[in-house]
Amino acid sequence: MNKLADEEQTIAKPGIVTRKQTIAALLFTALALFLASVVPTVEIAWVSAILVLTIYLFAFEVVGVDVAAVTVMVLLGLSSLFAPVMGLEQGLVDNKHLFDGFSSNAVMSIIAVMIIGAGLDKTGIMSRVAAFILQVGGTTETRIIPIVSASVGFISSFMQNVGAAALFLPVVSRISARSGLSMSRLLMPMGFTAILGGTMTMVGSSPLILLNDLILTSNKALPAGQQMATWGLFSVTPVGVALVAAGIAYFVLAGRFVLPKTNSESGTVGADSMAYFHEVYGVNYAISELVVTEGSDLIGKRLEDVETSYRVRFIASKRSGEEARVGRGTVARNMEVQAGMVLGVVTDPRNLDHFVEKYALKKRRQLRTFAESLAGNKAGIAEVVIPPGSDLIGKSARDVWMRKTYGLAMIGLHRDGKTLREGDDIRIMPLQAGDTLVVHTAWNALERIERDRDFVVVTTEYPRSEELRPHKILPAAIFFSAALFMILFTDIRLSVALLTGAIGMVLSGVLNIEEAYEAVSWKTVFLLASLIPLGLAVETTGTAKWIAEHVLSVVGHMPLWVIQTAVAALATFFTLVMSNVGATVLLVPLAVNIAIGAGGNPAVFALTVAIATSNSFLIPTHQVNALIMGPAGYRVADFMKAGGIMTVLFLTVMMIMMSLVF
Repeated sequence: MNKLADEEQTIAKPGIVTRKQTIAALLFTALALFLASVVPTVEIAWVSAILVLTIYLFAFEVVGVDVAAVTVMVLLGLSSLFAPVMGLEQGLVDNKHLFDGFSSNAVMSIIAVMIIGAGLDKTGIMSRVAAFILQVGGTTETRIIPIVSASVGFISSFMQNVGAAALFLPVVSRISARSGLSMSRLLMPMGFTAILGGTMTMVGSSPLILLNDLILTSNKALPAGQQMATWGLFSVTPVGVALVAAGIAYFVLAGRFVLPKTNSESGTVGADSMAYFHEVYGVNYAISELVVTEGSDLIGKRLEDVETSYRVRFIASKRSGEEARVGRGTVARNMEVQAGMVLGVVTDPRNLDHFVEKYALKKRRQLRTFAESLAGNKAGIAEVVIPPGSDLIGKSARDVWMRKTYGLAMIGLHRDGKTLREGDDIRIMPLQAGDTLVVHTAWNALERIERDRDFVVVTTEYPRSEELRPHKILPAAIFFSAALFMILFTDIRLSVALLTGAIGMVLSGVLNIEEAYEAVSWKTVFLLASLIPLGLAVETTGTAKWIAEHVLSVVGHMPLWVIQTAVAALATFFTLVMSNVGATVLLVPLAVNIAIGAGGNPAVFALTVAIATSNSFLIPTHQVNALIMGPAGYRVADFMKAGGIMTVLFLTVMMIMMSLVF
């Protein structure tokens, strides 16, 4: 379930530096030089330069956010070596503490949360959740939305919100298929509430998990009288509950006005996949069996030589005297056609007739050679989504040999509300986060893909060779409850309590150790751990204090709630253009110093930042939004329409609740 984490920037497009990135680099360099000329100390000048570099790397994604974070950490470490050259007496961060992030309470807690989430997922409990929702909610949109949203909001409060959304994506798809409701009417409320649910507890999102560590770091630079206390697990719950309730009410009352209706809704049924593909995407694809006759001009050609030109997709082959080849590791684009070979193809019948006539092939009336291997209980059409953080982003299906490597023969690609098909060069297009791939696949290959963090499988109802572990629900519930009990009623560190639940999942057989390792997003781990030294440098060098003083010189005369709202709005803006973890690390020290200068509570201002970094609904830059965009057929305009109001509603409800509770 928790193959992903919400703290990573969503839409990563690695590759050649663009003109836009180059121009931005020049502007950011000028900004860094300007700051270096006005800051009071050399230490602040260098930290400011690194801050500018960090924002640039995160906002324009020259490299992945995890690579950017590690780069920043290394630069901080090298400052000790080059201190004399840089005009420093010592490094910006003591190298003894450079890697403290990897053993921090926050990082270990996130690792444990991912493993616990994967354990709960492995029990198959979400299938029961889907059945319950349908039983209680029926088929009415105004009833299903609150039930689905409340469920995902609650689950998201105890795990990473992208993990909760990925878990509920097939659940919502199943509900859509059974109820007849459009996916576009259900996925946005689900996704938005998954983000909101992360604000209900201090383990619901990476910024909140990280917050207490950042507070402790800030305390090192504060006098005894200004020391901040850390937040408890449910300290933020009243605010989070109000936000979730407001989000649900928003979609129930205004959903018919702000939720789009699209023609591209994903389904879940694999048995009658061709009929489904025809209904949803408006094409009449069918599986056919062709025999290569003697003297055919197709002999000697490679599959890639003809597939795109004639809009056909080969999914099976059989040479004379050999076994039929279907699925992963079999059919490859460079395979040469031989006389007497039998080929399984999926294509529009009109394209097939033209192809058969062109190459003098024999078309069988029904499947014979592949009757068993391509039967509905063995293979069919499925839909998979490229999630944020996937290693396939920026690569094409051709680059990774998708058909051969994964057993996925891509016949359609849904992006930005449009469906491209075989013949539209879909196999050479670099994949993006949120892309929905329509593929023909063997079910055992799809089952394997479900465990691959590079994909999120939308299709759920297909024959499986390996079932989930429903008999492990009891031990999973026991160890999850044990972790929660220790968090609530003992003084043990959050990471130790959560790791108790995680290792319990392994020892009880809910997960094996390999599955536990696979559940962890190591990109997330490195992102978090590598950014912690940056926060330390910002605080200890006086950079945060200097920035805060200049901010206060502009807004210091205003009421305290206005200053706090400005901090929340700034955090909202930052999280739209960079990772929410990065925004939190950069802004918490600043918020603490602003609060001290304005006479406010620094811990409350820090909490304001950590909550406001979840206010990411306006554009699909948050991982959850990118995840649901493809399956529901959303466009950016759809997010701006529904998310614009949600952004204002979030800030309003948050500030009201913060003033009432704190």
